Amino acid sequence: MSFLPQIVFLIIFGAAGYILAKRVKFLKRNILLGKAETRNDQSENRWKTMLLVAFGQKKMFKKFIPAILHLFIYVGFVVINLEVLEFILDGILGTHRLFAPILGSAYTVAMNLFEFLAVAVLAACIIFLIRRNILKVERFQKPEMKGWPALDGNLILVIESVLMLAILTMNASDQILAARGVEHYTLLGTLTFSAPLKPIFEGMSDGALIFIERLAWWFHIIGILAFAIYVTYSKHLHIFLAFPNTWYSNLKPKGEMANMPEVTNEVNMMLGIPTEAPADPPAEIGRFGAKDVNDLSWVNVLNAYSCTECGRCTAECPANITGKELSPRKIMMNVRDRAEEVGKSIDSGGPGLEDGKSLLGDYISKEEINACTSCNACVEACPVNIDPLSIILQMRRYVAMEESGSPAQWNSMFQNMETSFSPWKFSPQDRFNWAESVKDEEMK
Repeated sequence: MSFLPQIVFLIIFGAAGYILAKRVKFLKRNILLGKAETRNDQSENRWKTMLLVAFGQKKMFKKFIPAILHLFIYVGFVVINLEVLEFILDGILGTHRLFAPILGSAYTVAMNLFEFLAVAVLAACIIFLIRRNILKVERFQKPEMKGWPALDGNLILVIESVLMLAILTMNASDQILAARGVEHYTLLGTLTFSAPLKPIFEGMSDGALIFIERLAWWFHIIGILAFAIYVTYSKHLHIFLAFPNTWYSNLKPKGEMANMPEVTNEVNMMLGIPTEAPADPPAEIGRFGAKDVNDLSWVNVLNAYSCTECGRCTAECPANITGKELSPRKIMMNVRDRAEEVGKSIDSGGPGLEDGKSLLGDYISKEEINACTSCNACVEACPVNIDPLSIILQMRRYVAMEESGSPAQWNSMFQNMETSFSPWKFSPQDRFNWAESVKDEEMK
């Protein structure tokens, strides 16, 4: 018995594992470029959020048809990959359909389920390709989706389609060989969805069928390993990161903005409210707001890497709808791109964050962040609980507090609030006079 296929399999599997581990280490380091933030409170609510939103796809069902198609792909990805376990064991042990004699008729039932999901995934991928490239759904046609983002989305759909066809081809040729009594091939009974393909292969010789069956097997296993690596460079990283991302969701009410502890402590001290000084005060005063990725929290960077680029946030953004430059999806893509750039620079011995660039200015403009109405529509729309608003507000704080670069009208409002405790420029004492005048008018 030749052990060459097993040796080749182990080499490929080991190489893929090494590349994947190296990439995961790179991603982890990039995410941790962000500042520390603790979000381990309310563990019960966090588990519930993760199960409903990431695992249960709760927010996807705001749009029913895309949700059902996405559900087919999602369930297919999870369930069909159970078969990959058998592929791996067959590759290591040199067996063929290891679980078939163990599970008996249940194995045939399982294979029919896998085939049904393969066909469902194939159909969903084709429909999504049509939506993107023929129907041209508006949210996929935005400027930030030109070039690689559009190609990436299409590549994934094509790859998934080919992998599903490989499963059906493998099963059809396998069962013809089993019916002919070829050694090592097990007759499983009727496999409903691969059966229509059998006439294509019926007239082939045993040698040709074995070649096709083995080619489909190797293509599928190598394709799965390559897909796992490719996903870490793709927007489809959300397949894995959606779970931690939803766990670390912001559970506070949507309208509640996070105060800056430094400013809150200063105000409390001015008002005579006792404050708790940090145990280890920083050696130097930190930056107000965010200019670059290291000024954001690691949760913000995790959000960026979890972005699905689906565009639901941008489609719901009132600023974008009215023609403003702001696109919440672009904000998340920019954060991810900047983290990637800094990470690659660090790994190559370059300047890293000191490369003369910054997230604000080189990637995201003031016009974009100033267009935000802080309405939280993007946060509500995101199917994996990403929070673009948090990043936008932190960058606006930097512009306002570090650069004094807010629009003139805003600065006037800020000054009025500081001196008159309201956006309007009149004395607080005059408010009562104004209220009395309104009351008098109502009584007339």
